[in-house]
Amino acid sequence: MSDTAPDHAPLCAPPDRNPRAPRTAFPPLACDTHAHIFEARFPYAKERIYTPPDSNLADYRHLLKTLGCERAVLVQPSVYGDDNAAMLAALAAGSPGFRAVAVTPPSVGKDEIESLHRAGVRGLRFNVVDRRENKNVVPAEMLREVAKRIAPFGWHIEMLVNLDEAGDFAPLLGSLGVPVVLGHLGYPKGGAATWPQTRAFGDLLRLLDGGQCWIKLTGPYRITTAPDLPYGDVVDPAQKLVAAAPERMIWGTDWPHVMKKKPMANDGDMTDLFERWVPDSATRKRILVDNPAMLYGFEPGEKIAF
Repeated sequence: MSDTAPDHAPLCAPPDRNPRAPRTAFPPLACDTHAHIFEARFPYAKERIYTPPDSNLADYRHLLKTLGCERAVLVQPSVYGDDNAAMLAALAAGSPGFRAVAVTPPSVGKDEIESLHRAGVRGLRFNVVDRRENKNVVPAEMLREVAKRIAPFGWHIEMLVNLDEAGDFAPLLGSLGVPVVLGHLGYPKGGAATWPQTRAFGDLLRLLDGGQCWIKLTGPYRITTAPDLPYGDVVDPAQKLVAAAPERMIWGTDWPHVMKKKPMANDGDMTDLFERWVPDSATRKRILVDNPAMLYGFEPGEKIAF
């Protein structure tokens, strides 16, 4: 079992356990590219900043079936540090149709990368937000060294970073030689409403022009200033990003929505937001099916068996 939550690691609210289907059905082989598995039988890191609710593979498979997602990507959460045991156990039990993004020490070597690749991992995550020191400092030299090691495997680097506080991020992230995936539409700490007017958003558009940057259309409640759905201020930045590079946009639930400060909504209601951001059905299919198939290396026809 996990240790007792320290004072600085509040217990998060659980997701709605009765999700509904989205208003518009997803196309076959749609992929949720961002979800976490939490099980207290795998010890949480003592230095974590939150304590998640138990949200296991069975819970998540129920969500995927309800939403109509036949592929999924598990992302290592910060509460487990670089101990990927919970994620790898879920990945092994859930396959086929699952991939993952892991967290490792920067010194990760070829043998471990090969082992993780066989398990279904296709990228490494670096979270510079959920930390006590050096928040939003992009570790340039470390990322360059890691990129050299993962490039032969076709992996990418995923960053959780508040881009509006990350300084001159575009030249670095555009020169790593591997794809870079940025979560939550760039995760502006200043909020979605003013995000398109900032210098950092312009830098992000230039980074997208370079061809190596991908954006996760996830976590709108993390950047909105609206108190509840439908998070109208997220529509404009989402549509601008999709227009800039539809071939490198991907979508995800961000389930089970840990550290959600706004009222917990039904996942069906949150999934319906995607149609507002991307009204064109062909572009939605590209984002839900074609783009994640390329980035995560899904085989043709590979899908989850429900």
